[in-house]
Amino acid sequence: MTSAVIQMVSQDDVLANLQRATALLEQAAVGGARLAVLPENFAAMGRRDAAAIGRAEALGEGPILPWLKRTARDLRLWIVAGTLPLPPVGQPESKAHACSLLIDEHGEIAARYDKLHLFDVDVADNRGRYRESDDYAHGSQVVVADTPVGRLGLSVCYDLRFPELYSALRAAGAELISAPAAFTAVTGAAHWEVLIRARAIETQCYVLAAAQGGLHPGPRETHGQAAIVDPWGRIVAQQARGEAVLLATRDIEEQASIRARMPVTTHRRFFSQDALRPAHTSE
Repeated sequence: MTSAVIQMVSQDDVLANLQRATALLEQAAVGGARLAVLPENFAAMGRRDAAAIGRAEALGEGPILPWLKRTARDLRLWIVAGTLPLPPVGQPESKAHACSLLIDEHGEIAARYDKLHLFDVDVADNRGRYRESDDYAHGSQVVVADTPVGRLGLSVCYDLRFPELYSALRAAGAELISAPAAFTAVTGAAHWEVLIRARAIETQCYVLAAAQGGLHPGPRETHGQAAIVDPWGRIVAQQARGEAVLLATRDIEEQASIRARMPVTTHRRFFSQDALRPAHTSE
């Protein structure tokens, strides 16, 4: 029941990034992990040719998908492939999604999650302006899948700011949630830890928060602080910056106890649009 979270400092050289990811995944497998989560943009950071990368992968001409499938088979490891640009299935010329694939230990695609919330934000850093929607289309589906370590809900980076997604993942049976990310240094310092802990607390799930942590082309600096958070909101493993492999074992009995003692899913209340209207007061 051991999971691994991987932190990288990916650059713009795809093959070099895959080589580093191989070494880190091998380390995770040796540590006993059955599932490992790679960070967002694990195969390329600082590239502006997402459409070309995605089209090549969709047509079977790129290096990333074959590497993923081969590595999962060789290591007998389930892999959450952070994100990579992929167009909709069967539509290689369409706009790419920021796609998080779940690859099983046989090298087959077990699930696909297309990032719902795109990072169109102004940040007070060297880059200043981020517009993911220039390169990517919004996803539209909530995705949960069975894995050897439990039922896994998939999310990505900016999704962490939208708790309704995580409520939906819990409602769909999630016991763990992957959150591969590439938070900026500015937003990460302000919000990363509180967000991943909050999402774990409110869903009573393990949060597997893989990260980019360092300097990248662009120029771009990412926050790092990859972590594994337990269902009580405790950080059980963490890395500030640089490459790392974090390991943690899911405690099924403790998770069940937390959910039984604080049954938040049965306490949740919903309200109508009428309840959102300002109350009338008498003068």
